[in-house]
Amino acid sequence: MMLPVGNKNQPLMAHMWPTTLWGMYGYQNAGAQQQYASPQQQMPGQQMPGGQMPGGYGQQPPLYPEPSPPSLADAVRAFTTGSMSAEDFQQIFATSKVYCPRGDNPGFLALHNTQQPVIPMFTSLKELRRYAGKESKYFVITGAEVIDLLPTGYGFVLDMEGEHRMVFDAKAVEQMVEFAMRRMYG
Repeated sequence: MMLPVGNKNQPLMAHMWPTTLWGMYGYQNAGAQQQYASPQQQMPGQQMPGGQMPGGYGQQPPLYPEPSPPSLADAVRAFTTGSMSAEDFQQIFATSKVYCPRGDNPGFLALHNTQQPVIPMFTSLKELRRYAGKESKYFVITGAEVIDLLPTGYGFVLDMEGEHRMVFDAKAVEQMVEFAMRRMYG
């Protein structure tokens, strides 16, 4: 946006500025002359009306930071030890990043040497590298996308080489899909 520029001989007039910027930057219209709004005089440490401190947009940092949601690895650990409900785990899983090994073709890599075919997935790149090696190819999706894209009849394994490995068979995946649908559509 180009703003008008005055010269020393001609002061800027109120009509030269877009009205939306005029009041926004603290200008007052005093006839043909332009003036800045005078700042209020404050003594150091003195509070403004409403208990606000000067100079910080009236905001003080919170005394205690908001707790961050547990990571997927923390949720796996809590769920496998029984300290987290299935519903809470699923809510965290749905919004978490899931690391999946990939081959040359798009899609999930499945293990067929199990009772049911399962797809290995990991809570972190570190866990994936432990299983598939440092140079392995991978893609990252959310848990909700896993539930949406997983082929029918397949399960998945979280952190196959990890301390708290979790296996979800095809029936468990169906239950996760039903839970997600109930949550989304009531």
